[in-house]
Amino acid sequence: MAENAVVFKREVPVLQRAALSAASVYCTQVPFLHTGVGMANKGPSYGLSRQVQDKIDSKYDQELELVLVEWISRQCGADKPEPGKIGFQTWLKDGCVLGELINSLSAGDKPVKKIQSSTMAFKQMEQISQFLSAAEKYGVTKTDMFQTVDLWEGKDLAAVQRTLSALGSLAVTKEEGTYKGDPSWFFKKAQENKRDFSDDQLKAGKNVIGLQMGSNKGASQEGMSYGRPRQIL
Repeated sequence: MAENAVVFKREVPVLQRAALSAASVYCTQVPFLHTGVGMANKGPSYGLSRQVQDKIDSKYDQELELVLVEWISRQCGADKPEPGKIGFQTWLKDGCVLGELINSLSAGDKPVKKIQSSTMAFKQMEQISQFLSAAEKYGVTKTDMFQTVDLWEGKDLAAVQRTLSALGSLAVTKEEGTYKGDPSWFFKKAQENKRDFSDDQLKAGKNVIGLQMGSNKGASQEGMSYGRPRQIL
């Protein structure tokens, strides 16, 4: 037993060195596991994830980018970014331009109280979230909203374009005097057209046969007669 114990003590350091050697090789092959890189700087996608990301990226509209940049620069006086998807993302990423934009569209109190340029990730994402909350209150529907990571991590810049386009359409539709761009840049949203009917009109409508029930007009078999059946002897 003593001899076995001695052998065991001698073999442990050898096993430890082998384990450490294997771990160091693995970490060398996969460096992002131990470098402390955050989610925003993760490596490229591969396989199916890459295909999905390429499909999302293909929806980005270069012509729409030009319209949005021109409108935003006129609306809140922001300097224009470098052309292209990366320049567009960098321009909006810290949330400052977005905050200035939504404030310039508000006729009353400014929805984003404090706009501060910062290199800190959580501060930038906080300002993007403030813009999204203010845009929703302005009237942009949730289905037209992008997520914070879509802009900050560049996951879906086409969704960012969709939100800004919806915001521009609302600004043109409301006609509050705060929109500073060309009205032809965005479509006007459909306006609600309520109709009020009196009780007599509602009662009369109940006697009208709906088209989905068919019709008793036109050709029918009424009055038709058939001959006698054939007699077979």
